[in-house]
Parts: sequence; structure tokens; C-alpha cells
Amino acid sequence: MAMTGPMAKGEIVYKIYRALTYGLSPLLHLHLHWRKLRGLEHPIRWRERLGRPSLRRPSSGPLLWFHAVSLGEGMAAIPVIKFCSQRRPDVHILMTTTTVSAFEVLKDRLPANVIYQFAPIDTPAAMDAFLGYWKPNWIVIMESELWPNLIIGASKCGIGLALLNARLSAKSFRHWSRPVLFPLMSLLLPKFSLIAPLSSVQAIHFQLLQAPPFSIKFSGDLKYVVDEYEQKDTRHIEYLQKQLSQKQVWMAASIHRGEEEIILGVHNVLVQTHPDVVTIIVPRHPQHGQEIAEELQKGGQNVALRSQHKELIPGTSIYLVDTLGELRQLYKLTPIAVIGGSFFPGLAGHNISEAAAAGCAVLTGHHVGHFSHMVREMQQYNSLSVIQKRAFKFWTSF
Repeated sequence: MAMTGPMAKGEIVYKIYRALTYGLSPLLHLHLHWRKLRGLEHPIRWRERLGRPSLRRPSSGPLLWFHAVSLGEGMAAIPVIKFCSQRRPDVHILMTTTTVSAFEVLKDRLPANVIYQFAPIDTPAAMDAFLGYWKPNWIVIMESELWPNLIIGASKCGIGLALLNARLSAKSFRHWSRPVLFPLMSLLLPKFSLIAPLSSVQAIHFQLLQAPPFSIKFSGDLKYVVDEYEQKDTRHIEYLQKQLSQKQVWMAASIHRGEEEIILGVHNVLVQTHPDVVTIIVPRHPQHGQEIAEELQKGGQNVALRSQHKELIPGTSIYLVDTLGELRQLYKLTPIAVIGGSFFPGLAGHNISEAAAAGCAVLTGHHVGHFSHMVREMQQYNSLSVIQKRAFKFWTSF
């Protein structure tokens, strides 16, 4: 039976999208080369982004593909991957992400039997090559990775689709609700057998975009699931804990560019009344941490860099973490955690549950995006569990 209404229009929009991504493929390949030169793609495995595998597919048995865009989404997927692996050891599991930072952390945290690859870009050639080689039986997509060539290609191959921790930012919802793009979303969402939204508001958003009500099932936010990971070498963390044992410590985590000025302003005020205070700063990107350290050192400040395992010598009150994958352990060293990515418009917050699980008093800004549901739920349980401050008030309140 011929499709009518939004779905028929969606087919037309999708054909235009597919033609555009096909035509732009050479430019996208050049863009990948440029990203590789800048260190944003893996220097050896970057071709996986073109759908070219670096590992063999197991010769027999079903395969379940988990896809997450970056580190936070990938970490949320690990408990589900472990559960699936335990319940169905006969099923092979493939995990993909798009960022090098996610790769550096997840490769050591995934179960040994999980195959790791970088995700292909959403061009017809790359996605068709990827699906044709790996032949997954099911695809589990984390959060909001709604790529048309992936979804339509999987549907045509009879591959089941699930969307976990499903969410759309307010901006994305407005974007997909536009008359031009709404038919495309109306075509994509019915391809999913399961959509597990973060909240009832997110469930309404997906239904307004034509997700079938029967496909929506609530499972809670997977980022609340704190998967215990045993560090292979905890000596450096334990040594740091000893150095901090006689200090007053607070930490600013997941700091974005510009937010370090707020944190350093607060630090300078605290040092005047608490000379033994140590501020731990964990930027979102390690390179940013090195840049902050260089600027502070130029101004005559003593700074200890995590990557260099420097000791906290007398007179050093700033400890900069320019490494990945240690945030959960670092939260155990401090009674107070300020979660960044939340103090300026345009930012969308970060996961606060890990800090809370470690027993930290949590402070964050007001620009928390889809983490607003997490803030509300924690504040309903305890109004003081998460304190939100605006950038100016955060600085001047000390």
C-alpha cells in the first residue's frame, strides 16, 4: 500500500538527504583527513569512519551493535552491554563511538569479548559498507544519534532498532518540528521497535514527532547506573589522596572554555581565608587543562599537572587534571564538586549523579539542558542535594 501524508513526504526528504550526503562524500572525506591532522580522529583507525573495518566479524552467531556518540553516552551503555553479555553469551557485541576521547577510556572498560570500532559517518557508501560487513541483528542507539542513512539502511535490511536514554534537546525538538524536517522524523521514528525516553516530557516530544506510542517504554536514566569499574592501577590516586589528607579540597569538573575564569576567581577568594585550600580543576578536554596550566605558570602560579604525576609541593594550591577516565575516582577525594558546562548560555550541563554517588555536595549552573530532569529529581528527594548558581552569583557568593 502506498504511503500517504507525512511518511510519503518523509521518503522524498530522505531521498534528497541521501543524494546530498552522496554528493558531499568527497568533502566529508577531506574533513576527516583535516580532523586527523588536528588529532581529532584516530591516527591509524580513522578509516573505520568510512565504514572500513579493522577487525574481523565473528564467522557465526548473532551480533548486537551498540552505538554512542561520545564518552558519556558510551559509559551509560556499559551496564547494558554487560547485562546482555551475561544473559546471552552466544551473542557477539559490537560497540562504536565517534570520538577519540571515548575510545581511549572505553577500550579498557568494555568486557574483553566486545568488538570496538569507530562509527561510520552517515554517508551512503560508509553506512552501507558498515552494515554489509558487520550484518548486525539489532542496533541499540544511545540518546539522540538519529542518522537517516543508518536508520533507513537498517530497516531495509530487517535489522531491529532501539533507542535508549532517548532525548531531544529543546533546540533539536524545534529543529525536527519544522515543516521541512518533520516528515523525515515521521519516517524515521516508526522504524524503532523500542524507544526508552529519559522522562515523560521526552516521551511526549517523541510522540509529537510521530513515534508510535507502543514503542515507548520507560526504563529510567541509565546515567544513574554507576557501573563499578576496578582501576588497574590506583597507586597514583591513593598517593594523591595522601597528599590531600591535610588540605581543604574542592573540585570543579567538566569545565568548558571560559568557565575556568569563574573557578579561578573563586579559588583566589578562598585562598585569602583558607590558605591550605586545594582546587582540583578537571577540564572537559585534556588539552584545555594544559593551556590553563601554561597561563597560570606564566603568571607565577605553582600548578601540579595530573599527567606529569607532580607532587603538591608547598605553595601549590591548584591541581589540574589533564587526563581522561578518572573523574569517578577523583570525586572520592573531595567533599564538594562543582559541575561545569553549565554556567554560560549555550551549554547543556553534565552528569551530576557520579559526584552525588561519591558523596559530594554538588553545585552546578543553570544551563543544564537535558540534565534538568536529574537536578529536579535529586532536589525533590533533598532540596540541598544540588545547588544551582548563576555565574556571577557563584563568584560573588564566596
